Amino acid sequence: MDHSPAFRLRRFMNWFPLGLTYAAMYMGRYNFNIVKNDIGAWYHLDKAQMGLIASAGFWTYGLAVAFNGPLADRIGGRQAILIGSLGAALVNLAIGFMFLNGDASKVLVSMSLLWSLNMYFQSFGALSVVKVNSTWFHVKERGVFGGIFGIMISSGYFLATTIGAWLLASFRSWTVIWFVPSAVMFSMFLVDWFLVRNRPSHAGHADFDTGDGSNAASAEDAPLPLRDLMKKVFHNPVIVALIFAEFCTGFVRQGVMLYFTEYLQEVYHLGKKEHLFWWTGIAFMFGGILGGLLCGWMSDKLFQSRRPPVAFFFYLVQVVMLGLLGMAFGQGTTGGQIWAVILLGLTAMFIFGVHGMLSGTASMDFGGRKAAASVAGALDGIQYIGSGLTGFGLGWILKTYGWDGTPLVLAGAGVHGHQPTHAWVWVGSIIPFSLIGAYIMTRIWNAKAGAGAH
Repeated sequence: MDHSPAFRLRRFMNWFPLGLTYAAMYMGRYNFNIVKNDIGAWYHLDKAQMGLIASAGFWTYGLAVAFNGPLADRIGGRQAILIGSLGAALVNLAIGFMFLNGDASKVLVSMSLLWSLNMYFQSFGALSVVKVNSTWFHVKERGVFGGIFGIMISSGYFLATTIGAWLLASFRSWTVIWFVPSAVMFSMFLVDWFLVRNRPSHAGHADFDTGDGSNAASAEDAPLPLRDLMKKVFHNPVIVALIFAEFCTGFVRQGVMLYFTEYLQEVYHLGKKEHLFWWTGIAFMFGGILGGLLCGWMSDKLFQSRRPPVAFFFYLVQVVMLGLLGMAFGQGTTGGQIWAVILLGLTAMFIFGVHGMLSGTASMDFGGRKAAASVAGALDGIQYIGSGLTGFGLGWILKTYGWDGTPLVLAGAGVHGHQPTHAWVWVGSIIPFSLIGAYIMTRIWNAKAGAGAH
C-alpha cells in the first residue's frame, strides 16, 4: 500500500503507544506467574490451590473478552484501551496494598476475586489493539505488521519476567511486583489519552478501503446490530475453526507460561533471584519477536496472506520443542540450565507466533472493521477458557504426579526430597493440544480474507 510519509508517521504514533500499553498490561498480568510460588510458600498453598486463582482469572478473562468484544466494536478501541489500562492499574495497586498491609488471611478467596477483576480489565487490551489497527492497516499489511506488533507484545514478557525477577531480587518484599506495573500502566493510560485515535479520519487523515470485505471507508462505520454481529462471527466456518484452534493455543500457551518458573526451580534448581533466570524473560521476548516476524512474513509473502498453513507448521514445531523440554537434559549443571532457558525461548517463539497470527491478524482479516473486536473477543475468550484448565487442572496433575510421574506425596518433601528425572507429565499434558491445533488448520488450509470470506 502507498501511504504518505505523514500518514505513516501518524500511524506509528498511534500503534506504538498502543503496543507499549499492551506490553505494560502484560507486566500487570504475568507478574502473578513469577510470584505465585512465593505466595504459595508464604501462605502454605499447593500448586492446585494456586492454580484455582489462575483459573478464576483465566475464565473471567475468557467470559469478559467475549462480552467486551462487541462493546469495543461499539465504543471504539481507544476507549477500550483507556478503560483496560486504568482499571488494571488500579487493581494491581489494590493487590499490592492488600499484601503490604498483611490483609490476606483468606488469600485464596481475596486473591481470586481481585485477580479476576484484574483480568476483566486486561481483557480490553487485545480487543482495542485489533479494533484500532483494523482501520489503519490494509489486509496486505497486517501479516508483517502483526509480526512487528508482536515485538511490542513480546516486550511484555520481558517486563514481567526479567524486570519482575530483578524486582524480587532487589527488594525485600515481593509486593513490589504489583506496584511497579500499576505505575507503568497508569503512565501509558495518559499517553494513550493524548495520542491514540480510532481511525485515520480522527487524526486528520483520510480513511481508506482496508480490503477485508468491509463496506467502503468513506463513511463512518455504524455498529452492527448484535444479532447480525453474532451471525457474522458464529456462522462463518473459518472463524468457528479458529475458535477451536485458539482453545488449544490457550492450553499450550498458559501450560508453559504458568509453570515455567516452577519447572526451572524444581527440575533445574534455577531460582528467580539468580541472574540466569533473568535471561528467561529475554528469551521469551526474542522468541516472541522472531516467531511473530517469521509467522507474519511467511503468511504474507509465501502464502499470499493465508494464515492457516503457517499456523499448521508452528503447531508442529511446538510439539518438537515441548518434547525437548520434557527430556530435561543436563540437570544439576549450569549448561543444562542455559539449555533449558534457550529451549523455553524457542518454545515461546512457536507458541507466541501462532497466537499472534490467529487472535490478532486473523481476527482483523475475517472480522473486518465492524466486527474485528468481536472476532478477537471470541478467539481470545475461548483461548482463555482453555487456559483455565491449566490452572487447577494441570496444577492438580503436577501436585499429584509430579513432573516425572512420581507422586509428590510418595516422594516425600516434594522439590526438596525428590529430583525429577524428566518432565514428561508436564509436556505430555500439553502436546495433544498442539496436535489438535495443527489438524484444525488443515481443515481451513485455503481460507483467506476478502469479500468472499464474509
